[in-house]
Amino acid sequence: MQLDPDAQVLLDAALKAGRPPIETLTPVEARRQMKELRAALKQPQPPVADVRDLAAEGPHGAIPLRLYRSRGDGTLPVVVFFHGGGWVFGDIETHDNLCRSIANAADCAVVSVDYRLAPEHKFPAAVDDSWAALQWVAARAGDLALDRARIAVAGDSAGGNLATVVSLLAAQDGGVPVRHQVLLYPTVDLGLAHDSFRRAGARFNLTANAMAWFRAHYLNGDHEVDDWRASPLRAKDLSKLPPAYVATAGCDPLCDEGEAYARALERHGVPVTFRHFPGQMHGFAGMSGFVTAADEVVADVGAALKQAWGVGGADTR
Repeated sequence: MQLDPDAQVLLDAALKAGRPPIETLTPVEARRQMKELRAALKQPQPPVADVRDLAAEGPHGAIPLRLYRSRGDGTLPVVVFFHGGGWVFGDIETHDNLCRSIANAADCAVVSVDYRLAPEHKFPAAVDDSWAALQWVAARAGDLALDRARIAVAGDSAGGNLATVVSLLAAQDGGVPVRHQVLLYPTVDLGLAHDSFRRAGARFNLTANAMAWFRAHYLNGDHEVDDWRASPLRAKDLSKLPPAYVATAGCDPLCDEGEAYARALERHGVPVTFRHFPGQMHGFAGMSGFVTAADEVVADVGAALKQAWGVGGADTR
């Protein structure tokens, strides 16, 4: 496990700053630290044609959304995006840059979902909000100049977990036509037992101790680890899921479960584009301007989505 030089620069800067490990913080402190880290990057915002804040009707009140459009004219395909942050932190603002980049790369609209966070709102609150948001977008696609026949879901880390869980719910329900799922280093098995946890150790920006902290705040107890809505890798039937783009990072404890999920989809007959970034650490897709691989994975995602929507081809390296 050798970090690429650009990723190493970011990790060294984080270590030099001396910020305490996530698992030693309260959720409120961790949220503050996350926002400070994102602010310190000072990433430029890629321009898009339009940005609008909306709200979906959820089971427990309004769910904030942000709609990005790559261009202002015509009806666009849409990606419903779920942010990462271990279900404990992260929001529309922390993933603003990534959502703008995806909208431009895929020439589409992106709707970012600000689902409720743990531990104030434990499992399955995030799932409930994410599913409600996807249904709301599908129901109001015409009003928003979105193409209901070309809906995809996407997410990074815990957001990747939510993206594939709502894909499963959509397949069971049959009411929302999800065409594609984009899973960036997803959390798909909360057993936390894959070998990449051992290989990564405590050397990188996500550790086994941090993942245990996230799990403890998210779940109501260890008995929920086997629930496929928490650990979609444990779902019995994946055969009705839409095609997927799955990206993993070599210096990430979630690496093996992401690949295992891609292979499980393939075994169930689901077309998968799998891309492994051996020198990258968790969260690299959101590090544009600092990590070259961030631009590579966003370009990959754009190509995969265009192929799913019948526009151009995807890189299947």
